[in-house]
Amino acid sequence: MGAAALPAAAQTWQDTALIGGAVSPATFGGANLKATDGTKVITLTGTNVTWSLHGTVPSGVSLSGATISNTGTTSSTTSIVADATDGTGNAEALVIPVALTPDSIQTNGTVHTVSVSALADSNVSGTVKFSATSSATPVNFAESNLPSGLSSGNPVLTYVGGTAAPGTYSGVVVTATDADGAVLHGTFTLTVDANSVSNYGDEVNRFGNGFDSYQQHQYAGAIIAGWTATQSDPATHFILNNGTHQGAFQFEYAPKGSGSGLCVSDPGGGWSSDPLRDGLILTSCNTGPWQQFIPQSNGTLKNVATGLYVNPNGTGAQLRGGASPTTWGGSSYTWTNYSSLPG
Repeated sequence: MGAAALPAAAQTWQDTALIGGAVSPATFGGANLKATDGTKVITLTGTNVTWSLHGTVPSGVSLSGATISNTGTTSSTTSIVADATDGTGNAEALVIPVALTPDSIQTNGTVHTVSVSALADSNVSGTVKFSATSSATPVNFAESNLPSGLSSGNPVLTYVGGTAAPGTYSGVVVTATDADGAVLHGTFTLTVDANSVSNYGDEVNRFGNGFDSYQQHQYAGAIIAGWTATQSDPATHFILNNGTHQGAFQFEYAPKGSGSGLCVSDPGGGWSSDPLRDGLILTSCNTGPWQQFIPQSNGTLKNVATGLYVNPNGTGAQLRGGASPTTWGGSSYTWTNYSSLPG
């Protein structure tokens, strides 16, 4: 028998974990931000920025270019926030105490700058959690340039509900925005772990018993028994591979979705350690016919090499090949995706 392992033919994915690399924060491209009084107006200055007013401003206050004016008719004191945004979307905020009088606005105290800093991430239980520092809280987070199948999260980017293909993705962007509109972007590398929805699960008969690697043994020669197939039992987790024979499939043991390189086989008496001549065991995945099983129209599975049907002999007993299916229906199997297995 050959030694080349067959790959899983995955198409639809169920994400199981995300791992974020260290965030590389951007640098704010503006400089020399100031707010100074003009004649009944406030003039904003700064290098390489455009200006906008943040949040709700008093009635009559507006911004044109870099000039803040007031057409209101009442007098009051308050603070307004002006955001300076550079060419890449990073921003710092000027918090400006102001005095308002009819048709006039002037500064009324110390102007101070607010920025976001210390943008970082941490890996927590298969999710990526973001953090940043600002004097204007809260800080909110959004992610972009994500692989298809993942949605932005705040402050946690999670795999739950994700359908992204497994792999490592560079250039993912996280954006931190504080309560004053200050913005800081960062980039990081994201690794996605996922299982194929279409080929990760177990062959389960009408009584709920599926293929089971006895006591979660993971070595060539381990017995394949019949046992209740569940999401919580790694011994009942397999990957469904396309076989190399027409209409056949191969079952790779994959506890918690991780392929082991060991496949279900009826060795036809070729293993002296096998308790039964045609008892099913795990052997190293290869292209030989002993690991190829063809689904029949009545739901049974026939081994290509032996021509025997996969038969159970009760819960916990080794599955074995038989010349005909069981009369009580236990030999009728249905491939069941992991997401449809009971918890």
